Amino acid sequence: MQNEPNRKTTSILVVLICGAFLTGWIVSLQKNKPSLGPVGIGTDVKTAPQPRISPLGIMPDWSQLEDYQATITREKFVDDLTKYFTCSDAWKNTIEISDTHAIIRTMASDPTSFFRLNFATAGHEKPAPLPWRKPGEWRNEKSDKVLDGLHVAIDAGHLGGEWAQMEERWYKLGDGVAVTEGDMTLFVAQLLKPALEAQGAKVTLVRNSTVPLTKDRPETLVDEVKKIDPMLLSPYQEKKAAEGLFYRTSEIRARADFVNDTIKPDVVLCLHFNAASWGDPARPTLVEENHFHILLNGAYTDDEIGLDDQRFEMIRKILQGTIHEEAALGAVMADVFAAETQLPPYPYEAGSTRARNVAGHPYLWARNLLANRLYNCPVIFFEPYVMNSLELYERVQAGDYSGMPVVAGKPRKSIYREYADAVVDGMLEYYKKFPAK
Repeated sequence: MQNEPNRKTTSILVVLICGAFLTGWIVSLQKNKPSLGPVGIGTDVKTAPQPRISPLGIMPDWSQLEDYQATITREKFVDDLTKYFTCSDAWKNTIEISDTHAIIRTMASDPTSFFRLNFATAGHEKPAPLPWRKPGEWRNEKSDKVLDGLHVAIDAGHLGGEWAQMEERWYKLGDGVAVTEGDMTLFVAQLLKPALEAQGAKVTLVRNSTVPLTKDRPETLVDEVKKIDPMLLSPYQEKKAAEGLFYRTSEIRARADFVNDTIKPDVVLCLHFNAASWGDPARPTLVEENHFHILLNGAYTDDEIGLDDQRFEMIRKILQGTIHEEAALGAVMADVFAAETQLPPYPYEAGSTRARNVAGHPYLWARNLLANRLYNCPVIFFEPYVMNSLELYERVQAGDYSGMPVVAGKPRKSIYREYADAVVDGMLEYYKKFPAK
């Protein structure tokens, strides 16, 4: 769930992050050398340039991108950059493009630090090295199972269990069953795993319990919060910011390390439930709305492009071409999911500065989320249903079951089986068209 029901923790982190980084650079253009503006707003020119890194992030190693030299044309690089990955022209503050190459600032605050990316001429692109396999490359041609050879990682969003109330992914009406996103996504993941395996896929759950992967805890992250701005927070704000850093950031980074270094899948399915604002979780507001969309990595905000690590990760995503695989797979999975659930598309506001529609598909949107940015392969990030809708509340109270009893006014599968079945059917529909290579 990305549209969080309670924005307090989000607001604190946004204030911390935005207050920590500069927002503008002066750009001057000269041929064949880096000439991006040297000074950010408010920068003391007498101080040494400092990296600008996301919370708990590290300075990237740009030499990792050397293997991508001459793997993309100028036209394709600019098209992907402007169509999917950015929301304005602010990228020009840190990226300078000529006919033959791009000069990319590696430290936004230092005009002398840059990475030169050489473009390929059309028709002479070198193959880009990918840490994941494209459809057909993994296919077992001796098997009649559509997914035989595909390695899928399933990331059940959030934590649930004892962490649910801290995550603000929980509400409860009277003596009813609590609606808890982390527990619900894990249940769907546990249904989905054997269903995909029955179709030949190798499936790894990123988590199989409510135990965090990160070794951090809120109390161990207080010092990190203080480093961002020691004068900003009251004790209560400090506590909430440390909690947010634990479950929103440290936990996702730990999952990314597990996905990239251990699982090494061909695709990651991130399972979430959406929500509208519900206010007090003990007296929540239930709404009529219900909808669905899929998120792909892109739409980096102006502030995010100004962060050295996120700019690196954006460039790597462009060079690996993940958006094209995500868009192709996501479009088929969205069509199947919408047909089976009858959920309408979620409408982002026109002119949104944090999301971009993908390929005109009503259910596909690009957003820069920590998970779909850090997972080093195509990521399909599901946001179906509205957790505090009247319909979903009735379905959660009905629990899991077989068959099609009347629930919330009509015959339905359980909410969990409907979710899992729609994902499996979408995967089969997409991958069945790719023969083995």
